Amino acid sequence: MTDDVRAIAQRMYEAFNARDLTAAETIFSTDFVSHPLGTVGVDSVLQAWSGLHTMFPDIQVVVEDMLVDADKAAVRTTLHGIPAGVEAQAPASMMEIFRVQNGRIAELWGMSSLNRPGR
Repeated sequence: MTDDVRAIAQRMYEAFNARDLTAAETIFSTDFVSHPLGTVGVDSVLQAWSGLHTMFPDIQVVVEDMLVDADKAAVRTTLHGIPAGVEAQAPASMMEIFRVQNGRIAELWGMSSLNRPGR
């Protein structure tokens, strides 16, 4: 199971970096829960990804560390392609924990050092 969890987590970051929004339908469960956003469903992923791609057209997520245990993955990433002046520290970082069920990401917990304008 750990190989499946690692593969789906890596696939999610690859899809984000490739701007492949259609892949979200096969990566996230239909009842996916984003605890940081307080949302349910794949549409919330599409909206978040689109917003980040619009705000930061050159954004790329780089996986720095990934720990997998049973049905969960903890992933530390850095965010590249954020223009100077938007982020005091470079690069911004994220820490996310995914729970995988039936080969898809079912839940996500996370936090980011990225300060989005207007928040």
